Amino acid sequence: MNIFVSNINYRTLEESLLDLFAAFGEVSSARIITDRETGRSRGFGFVEMENDAEAQSAINELDGKEFEGKELRVSVARPREPRNNFSRGGRRQDRY
Repeated sequence: MNIFVSNINYRTLEESLLDLFAAFGEVSSARIITDRETGRSRGFGFVEMENDAEAQSAINELDGKEFEGKELRVSVARPREPRNNFSRGGRRQDRY
């Protein structure tokens, strides 16, 4: 199960996030999303757990829990929406 975690302290390390969720079961991965230009944490990330029951337990227990000075928001991650064919400038990339 893919878990969305928001309101993460900007100083939190991926290893700390992994350790937090590992208390509930086996964690496949923990990733904190960073800004492409600055490399700074964007304050949210994703945790992947193989066992859905363990993942749901982690969500139930950690949502609203304070971790490293911030109150986490934890939920099942929604599937990523498909991207359109527009560049950042708003022009279609597939034009001739």
